[in-house]
Amino acid sequence: MHWLNYHHLYYFWLVARNGSIARAAEQLQLAHPTISKQIHQLEASFDDKLFNRVGRNLVLTEFGQTVFRYAEEIFSVGRELQDTVKGRPSDRRLRFVAGMTDVMPKLIAHELLKPAFELSDEVHVICHEGRHDDMIADLAVHRLDIVLSDAPVSPTVHVRAYNHLLGECGLTFFAKADLAAKYQRKFPSSLDGAPLLVPTEKTTLRRDMEQWFDSEDFRPKIVGEFEDSALMKVFGQDGMGLFPASTAIEKEVCRQYSVKVVGRIDAVRERYYAISVERRLKHPAVVAICESARTKLFE
Repeated sequence: MHWLNYHHLYYFWLVARNGSIARAAEQLQLAHPTISKQIHQLEASFDDKLFNRVGRNLVLTEFGQTVFRYAEEIFSVGRELQDTVKGRPSDRRLRFVAGMTDVMPKLIAHELLKPAFELSDEVHVICHEGRHDDMIADLAVHRLDIVLSDAPVSPTVHVRAYNHLLGECGLTFFAKADLAAKYQRKFPSSLDGAPLLVPTEKTTLRRDMEQWFDSEDFRPKIVGEFEDSALMKVFGQDGMGLFPASTAIEKEVCRQYSVKVVGRIDAVRERYYAISVERRLKHPAVVAICESARTKLFE
């Protein structure tokens, strides 16, 4: 009977989690060639490749992704065994690691993630935030179970990832009560010359809004640009200008920021995606997020 070399598997697991042999070598305090040799021996025992090299990065093969999932479970159980032996309480909750792009509105992210906390089986939810490309890179090496984004993965990205459309909706403009009353009249033409708070130019929403303004020949007065959508809403709450947000969270925006709806447009559509390395979603938290988004949030 052929026995699995768990030392080799452990080295592979650390490399996959760290994204490079160099970082794993530093953690293990071993030489780079030593770890590389162990991984080659593990590949030889499986008779299949675990990694492909893309530039300077190591990317898991499809077979490597399968091995990594087993390794995650094996070493998670190993840690629990050690805790049990030492008399520490064991935590058998399902682990769910979600990545969010930094331009994702926090209210949308909250509504999307909420079903993961409401599963009948307890789930340990871990949320990370960062640039779209960084989140996709972490997804590729299985540091994340899913990435939530307002944009799909580009076909030019050299990562096998699948875009799952969660839903789409129109855009609502909000403002403090006195401003809202002024610009509700003759909306949307009232946006021409109106003081407006907007996302920065790097966002999909900003680009779509600019195209729509051009098509309607509107020239709003841009008084503020924000990377953080929550900060934009706070300035809108203070009456600094009108601001946009997804129609799907209209009631929550009005309640949380004490603002009124100025008007709605359907010509600008916001789309949200769950991005995974699996064509068919399996993780219970991811399945719950997708089902809730499609049947409730974006119904």
